[in-house]
Amino acid sequence: MSEQNGQQSEMAGHIPLIGEKFPAMEVKTTLGAVRLPDDFKGKWIVLFSHPADFTPICTTEFVAFAKRHEEFESTNAQLIGLSVDQLFSHMKWIEWIEDNMHVQVPFPLIADDVGAIANRLGMIHPSRATNTVRAVFIIDPEGKIRLIIYYPQEVGRSVSEILRSLKALQFSDANHVSTPENWPNNEFLGDKVVIPPPRDFKSAMERKKRIGEDCYDWWFCTKKV
Repeated sequence: MSEQNGQQSEMAGHIPLIGEKFPAMEVKTTLGAVRLPDDFKGKWIVLFSHPADFTPICTTEFVAFAKRHEEFESTNAQLIGLSVDQLFSHMKWIEWIEDNMHVQVPFPLIADDVGAIANRLGMIHPSRATNTVRAVFIIDPEGKIRLIIYYPQEVGRSVSEILRSLKALQFSDANHVSTPENWPNNEFLGDKVVIPPPRDFKSAMERKKRIGEDCYDWWFCTKKV
């Protein structure tokens, strides 16, 4: 076996991690066939799984995602849902949401009817047969996984937190900074951000001179962007 084939075999059961490329795959969705992540190159992708169609918590989440769809679009992000359900189930559920909750679901839902994609991404709930956990993958415009969140089946997600996290990632990339807890509404720093740590001793000592201004210590300096 060649070294390359050996590496591919070793990675076959590997669940992708933060910082890795999202595995290339072609999927069927409510809006037609899609190649992930290639069809959305240059855009951010927010891929999220839900346990099953026609379930109460998932319905509340989809209403929330649909209502915030334009906000995600304004950040150059594409929402994509997924569950281990057939395409006709997705379409009927979307129809039910529109008829009964008066909200249109404008983003695609992946029909993973045999569970191959959910298994590949580590989304299957360990004690719930084929139900997927409430996973969230944020993928950057180069196809790299930047954030992964897993919620149990019993806990509905905060769409506001997912949108906040997406904006924080984008802001961090654009400004080469880190964002504090609940940025831009941190109770300690407000909307200030944290600058990268110094790379050498001299730079660290220079920062000590700024304690009381924008630094709390040489390893903890902030700025307003």
